[in-house]
Amino acid sequence: MVKIMQSRAGWYLLSVLVILIDQSTKYWASASLVYGRAVELLPMLNLTLLHNWGAAFSFLSDAGGWQRWFFTGIALAVSVFIVLWMARLTPGKTLLGIALALVLGGALGNLLDRVFLGYVVDFIDVHYLNYHWPAFNVADSAITVGAILLIIESLCHRDQSHEGEN
Repeated sequence: MVKIMQSRAGWYLLSVLVILIDQSTKYWASASLVYGRAVELLPMLNLTLLHNWGAAFSFLSDAGGWQRWFFTGIALAVSVFIVLWMARLTPGKTLLGIALALVLGGALGNLLDRVFLGYVVDFIDVHYLNYHWPAFNVADSAITVGAILLIIESLCHRDQSHEGEN
């Protein structure tokens, strides 16, 4: 398993896996949960089916409909950029490949919702007392983890590039 994550094929496979898990959990949430009604799993974790018509944190959700195609275009452009970036990576760039694969899978998972539904299905509701973090989904989680890994990789790469300067 470790060996496959060091190759382009493994990175693209990870993206496909993220999409499959994301879409299947969104399908389950849409079929099983009542819109807007919280189901408590843990004291700080609910499942609550919501539809996000905008971007992250429902940004532009009430903009009148044009945002669907705007965010679709951005997701397509970012996805193409990431696919091309991944195609140029050398097999030794494992952390970067995994990070890009997670972002790509998440972007495409949410893109599928936007194209076929007009909104993104969210259902994970983390809260503390009366404060609720904006609901999210598996694709959002993959994008977040991928972005964190990109930051870590860039910091490690930066440190390596300055090692010989002293």
